[in-house]
Amino acid sequence: MTEYRAVFDAEIVFSNEGGLQAQGFRVDVPGPDVSSEEIARLFVTSLDLLMTESAVVKNVRIIEEAHKGTRGGPGDPRRPV
Repeated sequence: MTEYRAVFDAEIVFSNEGGLQAQGFRVDVPGPDVSSEEIARLFVTSLDLLMTESAVVKNVRIIEEAHKGTRGGPGDPRRPV
């Protein structure tokens, strides 16, 4: 079975001020047609970011690559079915 990961840049704004930027970050995704909103959710969940006001991903590329165990991702055993 082919597994996929998203490679992207991200910008996070926190509700208590401040922010975070990432370049070339990767998360496991369920398939090649995953939405930007789902990728942003996986990014926030994988880093366990609290008080996230907004998350924007851009320059998204979906690649075929084995899952690495993204928290909240398709291979996470704690993820509800």
